[in-house]
Amino acid sequence: MVKTNTKKIPPGRLKIARALKTLLGKKDFNSITTAEIAKTAGVTEGLIYKYFNDKRDLLFKVLLELFQQFLVQMEKDLKGVEGALNKLRSIIQSTLFWYDQQRVFTRILLVEVRNSPDFFKSDAYQQCVRDYSKIIIDIIHEGIDFGEIRKDIKPSVIRQVIQGSVEHVCLPAIIFHREIAVEQATEDLCRTIFFGIKQ
Repeated sequence: MVKTNTKKIPPGRLKIARALKTLLGKKDFNSITTAEIAKTAGVTEGLIYKYFNDKRDLLFKVLLELFQQFLVQMEKDLKGVEGALNKLRSIIQSTLFWYDQQRVFTRILLVEVRNSPDFFKSDAYQQCVRDYSKIIIDIIHEGIDFGEIRKDIKPSVIRQVIQGSVEHVCLPAIIFHREIAVEQATEDLCRTIFFGIKQ
């Protein structure tokens, strides 16, 4: 079960996070200044440092919030789905759809944070990315246990293939502002991956 933060968030902090999301829809993270964020949010620059250690900490917190929303939606999409391969298909489709619709989230995850060692220490990674990976790996183990998925391939390798393939499909669309053909990409990825892992 995905945990979400239910504590009331101060209005100023919400405005700051919303401002960064707005700016990320227009320009890359490194070109955004704290002064721009404050101006867009309608707050003082000092308020940013009241709630966040620095601009990158704000980025990680925004990613955490968006990733939590994604995981909640993914779990809803998985409800009632039977069979490991069908569950993996659901995850692939949900991920592609979310990456296509939530471009700021996808840009942060695939472009803005990957070269930052601090990202791998952040709550966004330690909680959400690991939760996402665990959901996939648990389904793979289920598939092996029930004879749907081959047991001679390491589950971690199957997970890496799934996650890497999805990201590789999405990255050009994010960089060049193209639409992701979710249904076709889901079908192509599932046919290719399942051909190799199906028992």
